[in-house]
Amino acid sequence: MFNANKKNKKLYYELIQQLYYGKLLSSVELSTRLNKSNPLITKALNFLIDNGFVVEQGYAPSSGGRRPLMYALNAVKRCIVTVAMDQLSTRIGIVDLLNNKITPVEIKSLRLLNNPAALEELTQIISFHIANSGIAKELILGIGIGMPGFVNVNEGINLTYLHAGDKKLTTYLSDATGISVFIDNDSSLIALTELKFGLAKDIKNAMVINLSWGIGLGMIIDGQLFRGDRGFAGEFSHIPLTENGKICACGKQGCLESEASLLSVTEKAIEEIKAGKKTSMIYDKGATLLEAGDALMDVANDGDQFAIGLIAESAYKIGRGLSILIHIMNPKAIIISGRGVKIGELLLAPIHQALNKYCIPRLAKGTDIMISKIGFEAELIGAAILVIESISKDPLS
Repeated sequence: MFNANKKNKKLYYELIQQLYYGKLLSSVELSTRLNKSNPLITKALNFLIDNGFVVEQGYAPSSGGRRPLMYALNAVKRCIVTVAMDQLSTRIGIVDLLNNKITPVEIKSLRLLNNPAALEELTQIISFHIANSGIAKELILGIGIGMPGFVNVNEGINLTYLHAGDKKLTTYLSDATGISVFIDNDSSLIALTELKFGLAKDIKNAMVINLSWGIGLGMIIDGQLFRGDRGFAGEFSHIPLTENGKICACGKQGCLESEASLLSVTEKAIEEIKAGKKTSMIYDKGATLLEAGDALMDVANDGDQFAIGLIAESAYKIGRGLSILIHIMNPKAIIISGRGVKIGELLLAPIHQALNKYCIPRLAKGTDIMISKIGFEAELIGAAILVIESISKDPLS
């Protein structure tokens, strides 16, 4: 992206990252954040201004001394393709460098489990969206993809889904699109969004729950996203709740995911409706699980007792799992994010009920249970953050 030596290029990327997170900063603020001299920062900023990546935004309000000149990213200089996947669907959009939507977010049905064509379908979804946008590929900084499964960020592979044969998944997609591709676990990206722009921004230790068709976890420890030794930390969904429950997709029995995820709740709702259960939820045999799950959450928010009961039962089980997290990690906050924020208020009471039963009171009282204000958009934003964080390490840039 830059015709510069390695040392200068690194500094340019660091400045872009800081302005991406800080929005509007002075050279002194950037100098402090990067621990570099102000003359060096000013020189680098002038280079970025000359190349159209940074713009001057006037002077800061007076505080008694000389007003500093403020800098911001030129949002339209480059853009980012953001992809957010779950087990049943894929969302895709294009944003500028201030996370403003350039294209409307498209939602495509794409089942990952037992679907050998999933990678080809994903490639087509990305290629078609870019082609239909009319945006030249050279203006796209990169493609960020959040996806479920065991994702090895460093190796660019997903050990659970989307196998690319002898190639790395990122290499396969980069070759197919002609654009640098970066992947990460969906729950890690949601936690990264909360850390950079959300409720965890000023919290050093927080657990971020991705409540969706599965139940994911992103761990923020000492102000940093914690990935574990091989990048697989946070497999909260496979905490065993019972030895008599349903078989989970992982092959184990009684996992939290198979007992309390939105997918398991939706499947249970469909079974009971077919058996004659009274509810305002209308289930059409031709409806997808995605449509049925959204319908279940909608009628729950409208007061349907059947739906509320199923969700409360699920939330209680999640609360039981959270008690284990609290005992081990002692976080300041647990943030509920992902698709499930749609029913966030219905989750809180049964979660607290479970914590009262299973958690040591001193620990439970010191942990705030919070509903994300970003919610369902978090994974898409996290995919953009992933590109911003990764471009300086990418040989194609």
